[in-house]
Order: sequence, then C-alpha cells, then structure tokens
Amino acid sequence: MTQRSYSRGRRQTGQRVLLGCAVLTVLVAVAGLVGYLTRADDSPADRPSPTQATPPSAPKSAPGKADGPGAVKAPPATRDPLAFAKAAAVALWSYDTRTTTQPRHLTVLHRWLSDEKKYTDKESVDALVPSPVLWGRMADQDQYATATADETRFPDAFSRALQDDPGAISKVRIYAVTVSGKQKVAWKGAPKGGAEARTVTLAVQCRPSQNCALAGVLPTVAP
Repeated sequence: MTQRSYSRGRRQTGQRVLLGCAVLTVLVAVAGLVGYLTRADDSPADRPSPTQATPPSAPKSAPGKADGPGAVKAPPATRDPLAFAKAAAVALWSYDTRTTTQPRHLTVLHRWLSDEKKYTDKESVDALVPSPVLWGRMADQDQYATATADETRFPDAFSRALQDDPGAISKVRIYAVTVSGKQKVAWKGAPKGGAEARTVTLAVQCRPSQNCALAGVLPTVAP
C-alpha cells in the first residue's frame, strides 16, 4: 500500500502569524487583510493521516538528479492572482520522491513565498509536505504525484467583501483564491496510480509593482 501526501498539524510555542485568520477577517468583517492574529498554541489541522506501509528509512534520492514528472516548477511571472494561484496549487500538490529529498522539495516550495515575512505563513506550506521519515518510506515505493488545476475563483464572501469595500486590501494586497483540481499519485508497481479531487484556498499577494507570490494556505476551503 502506498503512502499518500498528507498534512502535518503542528503545535506552535510562542506567537505565530495566522494567515487564515487574516483572510477570514476580510470574509466576515470586511476589515481588510491587515488584522493578522496571533496565539500561543495552534490546534493540529484536520488533515488526512498517512497510511503506514514500510519501516522508516532514509530518503534514497538526493539533490542533483534529473527532475521527474512531479518536480515543482519555478513560480510564474504574473500579476494575476487567479493565474498564480492555479500554478501554486499544482506546485503544492506535486512531488517526486525518486528525484529529490524532502528538504530540497521544501526549499523549492519556499521560493513561491512572498518576501514580506510579516504577511507570510510559511508553516501552512510546510504542513502540506510529508516528514523526512515518511518521505523516505514514499521514496522506497518510488512514489510521485502530478497535478492539474481546473478551476480558480475568488470565494463568494471575499468577492462581496471587496465589492463593499474595494480598498480593504490596499495595504497588503492579499487575495483569497480557491483552486479545484486533481492529484494523480503513482508508485512502484502501479505506474498509472490513482487520482483524486483536490480543493484548496490560497492567500496570494499581488502588488501592482511586482509579480504575485504565495502568502500561505488557508486552514479551510472558502467556497
């Protein structure tokens, strides 16, 4: 049985920026994406758990190998939040344990993040990546995933909020974008693998003077 990509809930000590709360502030109160909240402890996210199949082992792949079909590409140069979110979702749903290590995969994903750390939730991206131990188990199975994004949209509440107050996000320029698509996972002995539907709401920062960047992943999907 193969290991599926999963999200790791993390319990944080000290204060951490909660990007999801920032976006929800806009959705609920139309107050703009500037009310970033903090709290001492973060509850583990309600994410699927991995299936345990093989004993722990070190990742067999290493940096420098040729990129496989699940390799994460560079961020697109665009100032369109919908176009960027579509590409970012594909990147977040893709991986190839045959050709890269878990740390290298994280490093590539981090290149999609905004340089404005005050408005960026890196942990929400890291939580989507398997731990080094699980990555090693997946590498033992030659597991990789490719993805497609079929639909991008601004959540209804977000769109209504901006209609009511167009200047709500003028300071941070962060947009909530919900992306729907499919992830196809393949592994040793099952080259065709299996596919399942995926939906995620991303926070995308697009300032007028620079290309879009990923600010984080919301904890729940915004319809």
